[in-house]
Amino acid sequence: MRRSMTNFITGFAEAWSLAKPYFGSEERWRAYSLLGAVIGLNLLLVALNVVLTYWNRDFFNAIQVYDEPTVLHLLYYFLVPIKGSSLPMPGFAQLVVVYILIAVYAFYLNQMLQIRWRQWLTTHYVENWLSDRAYYNISLSQSRSAVIDNPDQRISEDLRDLTTNSLALGMDFITNVVTLLSFVFVLYAISGSIKLFGITIPGYMLWVAVLYSIVGTFFTQIIGRKLVPLSFNQQRLEADFRYSLVRVRENPEAIALYRGEADEQITLNERFQALRDNFWAIMRRTKLLNFFTIGFTQIANIFPLVVILPRYFAKAIGLGGLSQIPMVFGQVQGALSWFVTSYPELVTWRATVSRLYGFREAVSAARIASAAGPQRGTPGAALTLENLTLTLPDGRCLLDHASLTLPPGEPIILTGPSGAGKSTLFRAIAGIWPFGHGSVTPPTGTILFLPQKPYFPLGSLKRTVTYPAIEQNVADDAVRTALTDAGLESLIPRLLDTDNWSLILSGGEQQRLAIARALITKPDWLFLDEATSALDAPSVTKIQATLKTKLPATTIVSISHHATIAPTHRHLTLSGGALVDA
Repeated sequence: MRRSMTNFITGFAEAWSLAKPYFGSEERWRAYSLLGAVIGLNLLLVALNVVLTYWNRDFFNAIQVYDEPTVLHLLYYFLVPIKGSSLPMPGFAQLVVVYILIAVYAFYLNQMLQIRWRQWLTTHYVENWLSDRAYYNISLSQSRSAVIDNPDQRISEDLRDLTTNSLALGMDFITNVVTLLSFVFVLYAISGSIKLFGITIPGYMLWVAVLYSIVGTFFTQIIGRKLVPLSFNQQRLEADFRYSLVRVRENPEAIALYRGEADEQITLNERFQALRDNFWAIMRRTKLLNFFTIGFTQIANIFPLVVILPRYFAKAIGLGGLSQIPMVFGQVQGALSWFVTSYPELVTWRATVSRLYGFREAVSAARIASAAGPQRGTPGAALTLENLTLTLPDGRCLLDHASLTLPPGEPIILTGPSGAGKSTLFRAIAGIWPFGHGSVTPPTGTILFLPQKPYFPLGSLKRTVTYPAIEQNVADDAVRTALTDAGLESLIPRLLDTDNWSLILSGGEQQRLAIARALITKPDWLFLDEATSALDAPSVTKIQATLKTKLPATTIVSISHHATIAPTHRHLTLSGGALVDA
């Protein structure tokens, strides 16, 4: 019980740390204005409910004693238009209109605050995730341990759930607090006193409501505390299953060529099985919780009548009091039992907060990790490595205290056994590898890295070719020329088409398209990480000639597994942790 309550208290602290940046941001005045309006409108709804309870009491008291004038007088307030109102309708109808307007705008402004808060959070979470290559460092850390899963889900769904559920639960809690403060004194005043074991207890119905709620809260916590970790796991398993489906969608050709449908089905079934098993555990625990909470709620409907009937038969209260006390008791007991009735929503909210808090902490750690690894020197004319040591995340050494200077203008070929660390060396030169020490002094000017498998952003073919430049900043003619030089002139008519180009283009066409990017960018240094491995030898020779002709001022550094090296190239070999001139 204590540990579970501590878990929720920790959740509230974490939730505040997630919400505080927005309510202290440049949008804070608008946020507080919307929040204040929503709270104010909800409080008005509570006030109307309080008024109606008194009207209800007086109305039934008058009916009990057949007091026709009082009954007509009370109905008058509902049937006669309110003074000063221009609405041509009875007073009751006007109250209904006011109630509807308040309820509608309370909900509308609540939604407005939700989307503004979510927009701000999404912008800042995406920015922090992409800054300092946090997304990349997180992917590296996951290879060592499951630090964080499915960042896409945490940004898209968890942020949505955080804003929606926080406001819903927050408004519900505030409404219940105000309801409690509004009705607690009413219940104390109208319930009278009772003598128990010779002790007179004033306002005894209030203390009955408190005791009833405490018992309900205690047993709800005992029964439902296991739902928090189950809910957390359910969100993760749902995202894992969806990710497996996306993998099939993004790699249909490879799966079809391998005839891998059976294996993919096994994977999908296994992930769904884990999802289903966890959901069954949630169902079983929720069933137990529902037995108690539903029974608790149903008993609460009749319980105050059972307790108050002795005073009614003792003629200490009238029919109006008998009808009012259960209503007021229900309001007080419901407010005190907020934790009981809201427990399922609190469990889901707690899991969401925990996932987002963990994601934020992982992003912060990943951004700090981006400063680790080899130091970056001030860019100079040459590329210089000084005592450079590179390791894998598990500590294995790929490069041991290498020192080297590569002047501009000299074509370079890097070879070595597969897995020796050639691509990792390129990552260190790019400044994105956080494991190792020593220093890398990058060359001045623009640098472009082309990996073996190009990345294709969503959008038109032109955007795909011009990436990472902004497509509007590149003339169509320049793109057409680059595609022609790369041997992709057949794609020119589709320049403005939007499609999934990573599925449409062959491996060789994808690498040619990446070469077209280099022709558009015209970098000072171009690093090719087996960027033509999918092309035949004549095509590779033609591409090399095109790069030499079109990019005469570019220093090209290529990774190759092949022994055939142009005699004009400087040949480096990486093997056994040593980087040497061949």
